[in-house]
Amino acid sequence: MSRKGNILYYITIAAIFIIMEVAALGMLKHNGPLQDTWLSKGIHGFMSAVWGGTESISGYFHLRTANRELSEENEMLIRQLRKYEYMYGAISGTDSLTAYCVGNYMYIPATITKVSKSNQHNYLIINKGSSDGIKAHSGIVGRNGVIGIVDAVSAHYSYARAFTNSDMVVSTRIGRDGAVGALRWNGRDSRGAILSEIPQHIAVSQGDTVYTSGYSAIFPPDIPIGTIEKWKTINGATYEMDIRMFTDFSKIRYVTVTANLDKEELKNLEKR
Repeated sequence: MSRKGNILYYITIAAIFIIMEVAALGMLKHNGPLQDTWLSKGIHGFMSAVWGGTESISGYFHLRTANRELSEENEMLIRQLRKYEYMYGAISGTDSLTAYCVGNYMYIPATITKVSKSNQHNYLIINKGSSDGIKAHSGIVGRNGVIGIVDAVSAHYSYARAFTNSDMVVSTRIGRDGAVGALRWNGRDSRGAILSEIPQHIAVSQGDTVYTSGYSAIFPPDIPIGTIEKWKTINGATYEMDIRMFTDFSKIRYVTVTANLDKEELKNLEKR
């Protein structure tokens, strides 16, 4: 008998066996109420086991996706909470809130009393000083991103470099876990900035959000700053990107001073 004939023979035998088994189960089912109940329970148990097994397998393969989605949602909620904390002073129209802590950062609400907007070395003065717990080299943020860095402090006021200052540089990251680069004002537009030192092999897209990296110990990580508009290659090795800032520096008034509570410990560790 040929190979094809053998296959056809075994298929026929298997079909006859299945038909006979189905007929036997049918006869058993109608043989009496006891057999009917026993057979129904067996079929239902078998189907439940199969369904439960497939659901467990499906759940296992979807676990990674679910965990990633939960992680992303959790991170989004944390960013929103931090943003609302920054916004609270502006919404209430006051800086009378007391200082508060989130993680290893202290936040001190303040109001800008003077701001320079007409040259390459812009500065601002806020109405909080050393008596309020503010120290030099603290960061200043607003509800839409980075505002400046404190340079000098008196008892009741602080002098700070604005981001719209040619000497100001902020360590930033593209996206949640992308490349880190240096962000500075472009010297022209109050909402324009330049992000440099991004390796050319990094994939970027127009509209990607730029966040603080947290590497400087001045600004907390993951504060949204702006979005990528366009980019060009520098010396065939790195990208230079035009960033559109979220903050309109012509309208800022209420800000928050950020102080890293672990800053001195980090400094001492770096000296070793």
